[in-house]
Amino acid sequence: MGGASSVSDDVKPPRFEYAAPTSLDEALAGLAEYGDEASVLAGGQSLLPMMSLRLATPARLIDIMRIASLRDVSRGEEYVEIGAGVRQAEAGRGAGVRLLAQALRHVGHVATRNAGTVCGSIAHADPSGEIPAVALALDAEIILTSVRGTREVRAGDFFISPFATARAPDELVSALRLPVRNSTTAFLEATPRLTNKGEFATAGVAVSLERQDDGRIEGAAIALLGVGQTPIRAHEAEMLLAAATPTKKLFAEVADHAAANIDPEGDIHSGPEHRRRLIRALTRRALEEATQ
Repeated sequence: MGGASSVSDDVKPPRFEYAAPTSLDEALAGLAEYGDEASVLAGGQSLLPMMSLRLATPARLIDIMRIASLRDVSRGEEYVEIGAGVRQAEAGRGAGVRLLAQALRHVGHVATRNAGTVCGSIAHADPSGEIPAVALALDAEIILTSVRGTREVRAGDFFISPFATARAPDELVSALRLPVRNSTTAFLEATPRLTNKGEFATAGVAVSLERQDDGRIEGAAIALLGVGQTPIRAHEAEMLLAAATPTKKLFAEVADHAAANIDPEGDIHSGPEHRRRLIRALTRRALEEATQ
């Protein structure tokens, strides 16, 4: 039958107040006032779709993208600090963190990387997200700022459960601090259709290796995504690499160990055993790639 069509209310965001502060103090004051009724808008690539589906219903949006002090990438001798307003594409080009750049190639599409922010992904805390896994692998610090002051939380303590973190309602993830290391890295993931076309990862691996002059492994980090309630560090598997000479046999043993010590859930895309097989294959390949 003919007639005008309309968009259903359940695909529209609920009403909200919008603020676009130009100073950090103004933004923090808004978070202190509204607490868990406020959400920070920093790119909006995850938040806005969730609002349209009524999965997030903030009373107030605080858009931080006009705050100049949050748009910097600072590089020192010991760490790189990426501000909350730095977009993913900018960080991939200019932060100089190889593992982050490798992972960002898998994040969404070019358009979403041009809009989305690194710290926004950290705050979103999707267990299948690439950037949280990189933060975990590199022992990053998340900088949390509020009117009460600033504190640093290690990535291993920041991610609590899917989309839940150690951030208090009045705190802003103001920066991500990544240590500067002389390491070789690799990032690999598998998606439902085995493409890199913006799909969410079924499983993935971030690897960072530090080598001695004789080629032996001095330090290793393996972070897994898509196979737990948060990104996971494969600490026991990492221990097998300590002071070891890289070989394909060793990497296969490490990959077996990493896969055996996870308890992934299944979904419409993949069952638990399939995810274990993916982690086994991806870990082995990532270790080999990081030592080439």
